[in-house]
This record gives sequence, structure tokens and C-alpha cells, in this order.
Amino acid sequence: MNHRWLASVASLAMVTAPVTAATPAPSIHAQLQPQLGSRTVKIIALGGIRFRDMDRDGKLSPFEDWRLPPQRRATDLAARLSVEEMAGLTMHSHLPGIGNALGFSAKGYDLEAVRTQVNGEHVTSFITRLAVRPKIMAEQNNEAQAIAEASRFGIPLTISTDPRNHFQYVLGASTDALGYSQWPEALGFAALRDAAIAKRFADIVRREYRATGIQEALSPQADLLTEPRWPRGLGTFGSRASVVGPLVKAYVEGFQGGSAGITRNGVMAVVKHWVGYGAGIEGFDGHNYYGRIAQVDRRSLAVHIAPFLPAFAVKVAGVMPTYDILQGGVVNGRQIEPVGAGFSRELLTDLLRKKYRYDGIVLSDWNITLDCTTACSNPTTPQPPEAIAMPWGVEKLTPLQRYAKGFAAGVDQFGGVHETSVVADGATAGVIPIPLLRAIAVRVLTSKFQLGLFENPYVDPVRAADTVGTRVVQDEADSVQSASQVLLKNDTGNVPLKPGAKLFLRGIDPDTVKRAGFIVVSKPEEADAALVRVSTPHDLLHPNAFFGSRQNEGRLDFRPGIPDFDAVASLSRKTKVIVSVFADRPPILTRLLPLSSVLVINFGVSDDALIASLSGKAAIRGRLPYDLPSSMAAVMAQRPDLPDDDAAPLFRFGAGIDLPRAPH
Repeated sequence: MNHRWLASVASLAMVTAPVTAATPAPSIHAQLQPQLGSRTVKIIALGGIRFRDMDRDGKLSPFEDWRLPPQRRATDLAARLSVEEMAGLTMHSHLPGIGNALGFSAKGYDLEAVRTQVNGEHVTSFITRLAVRPKIMAEQNNEAQAIAEASRFGIPLTISTDPRNHFQYVLGASTDALGYSQWPEALGFAALRDAAIAKRFADIVRREYRATGIQEALSPQADLLTEPRWPRGLGTFGSRASVVGPLVKAYVEGFQGGSAGITRNGVMAVVKHWVGYGAGIEGFDGHNYYGRIAQVDRRSLAVHIAPFLPAFAVKVAGVMPTYDILQGGVVNGRQIEPVGAGFSRELLTDLLRKKYRYDGIVLSDWNITLDCTTACSNPTTPQPPEAIAMPWGVEKLTPLQRYAKGFAAGVDQFGGVHETSVVADGATAGVIPIPLLRAIAVRVLTSKFQLGLFENPYVDPVRAADTVGTRVVQDEADSVQSASQVLLKNDTGNVPLKPGAKLFLRGIDPDTVKRAGFIVVSKPEEADAALVRVSTPHDLLHPNAFFGSRQNEGRLDFRPGIPDFDAVASLSRKTKVIVSVFADRPPILTRLLPLSSVLVINFGVSDDALIASLSGKAAIRGRLPYDLPSSMAAVMAQRPDLPDDDAAPLFRFGAGIDLPRAPH
């Protein structure tokens, strides 16, 4: 959102009308009139200064006075809320889509269903899963905000998203980049090890989000990729805290608009997943019942905490706990209770709140209060979305008991749910302390005031269409895609490719290659080289699990019988082979390496960016953000919780060959 600040000709001394008896004198530095955006709420004008009359009483209440500090406004509004309204602030639901209640694959929001959640359940925080063009996204978010504006206090919505500016799309973990600029995955930024580039990316994406009505990023991942088989590693900044920490810090600063917390034009960043998420046994993911255990000890827990600390230093707005039960973890000399981190007082209160003095919002990961039925824990047919639940370690508790335990542990908001009545009834019955709800309400509302949403929650759809995902920005993103690749082998200088070279292609768009000045041939025997895209191998170990069926699990090694490997082996007998490996997990290249003349790793690269780098029009300068193992036996011998503990990897952390841009 583009908040234009209008200089007010009136000084505070010119405010002649009384504010209210309850309103203290505003701070003297607040002299600029923000742009106000309203559809139904009227505007109050006092001495040339304008305010939105959110409670519609014709008077200026403290929470309506944009000259006051955000926390002061939040405290005033929280004191006016009912138990039900405070309970609604603890929910972080999903914006329901037309034809899909969770918003997946929808072309727009089901506005009646939105109205039910906003007005009936008082929910004001939502994730959007729409994958539509920026103009439509802006229009749809405006319609949702208009519903919120018509509620009792007009509390604006905070709309969040999973990452949507990258390549990998996994239902429930990331979103299609449709219309937004497309950059490498987080591991690509780790390969570059350049905090300035990471911050630049985050700043651009911040502008794109705000232009389309999104104010909260459910990222970055500060998790360490310590278990190579783990399917969520692509969204991390690698295996070592020394690299991850500075990049997480830069990412948060870029999204939030500075190093001192959320700014008015910023986007709330939610660093995740506190803590130890990357240490899942056998690499299985905590979204799944079979992956609910992560293995740590005293030493490794500290290793996994380290990359979060730079985010705390720049006042990251939110923290999301991991799903996992940390087996073996010790806090203050006591074993961590065997429950998911969203229910762990040791992890959220003793460590996060007390030791590290974190005072922002703790947002649970999704669906931790729901019942995990047999269709969830042991599905014998494909698990439907309505059977997704992750109440790890508290399966035998009731939903109310889970909420109470989560609040007591330190959670402020629960993701993926809108069970306001459960929390409200629990508060009325004394199970959940009302003062605790009010303190949470202040935290959640403070972030909305910091973002300027109470002044103007609306965006300009035309501006969104004109400014999001522009060619200029995408050119910059393409150069980062190219640079972030890691060149591991380049026999006798096979790249850069010579102009007019004849290329046989597999997995690459021929038109892109022709536009770059190369000749595409149909037979490998006629080619100067074969250019081949492959992906890190994986197994389908859990075909009925909702997430397990969509995640890459199991083996990492290229071997006979895998189509990608067999294709490279066949081509290598006929011509030189240039292999580009999409490394969503650390691939085992032992058998692939001798078959290739050029071997390059990518973390999300378009055909245009790939050809630009291989032709010398763009540089390659990435370094491995983790060790590459030599065998599956070595992977299985490693500990899941320690980074790069393979005694003899095929390539070590930091390996890579520079391929400079060719002179033109």
C-alpha cells in the first residue's frame, strides 16, 4: 500500500474543538496528516486535522487518534472490546474462496463466508491463498476490508500470505508467484551470502504485498537445514547459523521497513519455526503425524536457536513455533515436555519470552487445536483437507484444553482456525484468563495501528496492476536467479556457450534458447552439447498423507532407473551434457558427476536466467549453502540435528566455481 503523507497546515495548537475528556494531548511530533480511506466510516475534522470515526459516535476516541502511539491506541480499543471480540483477535483464519473454503485454487473470496467470520466470529487476521493477478488480488482484499470496516469498531483485517515470489509451490506451504516478481528460493540467497541482496528482495516484495493489500509475511524460515532429507529445506537459508542469521535479519528489515520493528509502510514478518524444525528424524516433516518428532540435545538446541536471534534484534513482528515435539531438548535443566512447540511453556515462555525477551506476537502453525482422526494419523485413502490436524502431544485433550494450554505456553494467535466461541466460552468459564486475552488483544491491535490500517486499509487496484511484477523488477530478479546458481563442474571451459552453438534440449523451452541465439537440434548426435534440467531424486513414501504426498521425501541419490539419471546417461554417450539440477534438497551427485561435462545447481531459475548465465550474459557466483553427501549411507549415518556432520561429503559447504559475465 502506498501511504502518501500530506503535510498539514494546521499545527496542534490550531485544534480548537475538544478531543474528548479521555484523550490525552497528542505527542508534538505527530504533525502530518495521513491519507484516510473509508467506504462507510465518516470522517471527523478537528482544526483542519482529519480522523476516521471508527466507533461512529461523532467524537474522537483515543484509538481513533492517529497522533497517539500505537500501543496507547491499542490499549484504549482493547478496553472497549467484549470477550467475544477479544477471542476473535486470537484467531488467524483463512480467507474462504469461492468453491473452496480454504481458499485454494479460487478466483476470488466467498464474501458471505468472509462476512460470517468477521461479523459472527470477530476474526480480523487471515491468510490469503488466492493465486490471481495483482489487480484482482487488490480488489478482493479491498472487498474483504470493506466487510471489516462495517463491523462495530471497524477493526481492519491483517492479511497474510505464505511465500509467493519463488518457484516451488507446495499446497499449504507456499503460493504460486502469478503476477508477482519471481526470485530464487531462500537457498539461492544463501548461496550468494549477500545480506544486501536479501534485503533488496524483501524490500521489493514488501512493496508488492502492500500494493495488493497484503500486510503480513509468514516468513522467513530461520530453520537450519541439518537433515538433508527434510522437504522444507528449500525455504531456509541453509545449514549454518553464521550464514542464516544475517540473511534472516536482512529479510526482516526489508519486509518491515527498518531495524526497529514494523513501519507504517511495512509488512509484518513472522520468523519460523521456533525451534528445531529442521531436525526431524529421517527428514520427515512435522506437518505429518509420522514426522512429529525432532531429535535435539543440549548442544544442538542452541545451534538451532542461534539463527533466530538476529530477527529478535530487529524486533521481528511475529514468531511461529514448530509443529514438532523436541525429543531430547533441555531448558533450564529440565526436559522439554513432549508436546508440539505451540504447547510448550519451556520453549515459548521460558526461552522465547523470558530468556530472549521477545515481546511480539506468537502465531501458532496451522490446525494445532484440531482433532487428529485416523484419517489424519493413519490414512488408508488420500487424506482430505478437512482431516488435516497437528495436535502433537496433546491428542487426548479437548479443543478448549488445547487452547488453554497454548495460551498458557505463550501463544497469542492460533493459525488456520476460527473457533472464537470455544475461546470465548472458556474465558467466560474462567478456564482462559480474561486479562490474558486483553493483553493479547493489545499486542495484535498494536500491529494494526503500526501498519496504518486504521487510517486506510484500502489499496489502489490500478496501481497494483501497474507496479507489481514489472519488467524492470523481474530483470533484477532474473539476474539474482542467475547469480545464485552454484557451478560445480566445467570441464575444459564448456561454458560460456559459444554463440550459435547447436543444443539438444531436455526440460527447457526451445523458443527461449532460440531467442538467445542458439540452434536447437532434434538429435543429440547433431548437438555441440545437450542441455538438461533434472531434479533432486525423491521417493513417494506416504502417498495417502496430505502433505507427505506433496513433499519430496526419501532417497536423494541419482541412480539407474530414475528417468532423469537414465536420460543423462544416455545422452552422455552421444554428446557433451550440461546438467542443471534443481536442488530442493541436497542431491547426491556421485553417479551423475562423471556423466556431465558441466554441472550446475540451481535453487529456482527460469529458462531465460539459466540460458543467460550459460551463455555468459549473466554471472554465476553461488556457493553451496550446505554439504553435498556422497551416498545415502552417509546421509543415514548423520545426526538430524547437527549441520554438515558428514565426514567425507562429495562437495563441502562453500564449494562453487565463479563463471563471470562474458565481456561484450
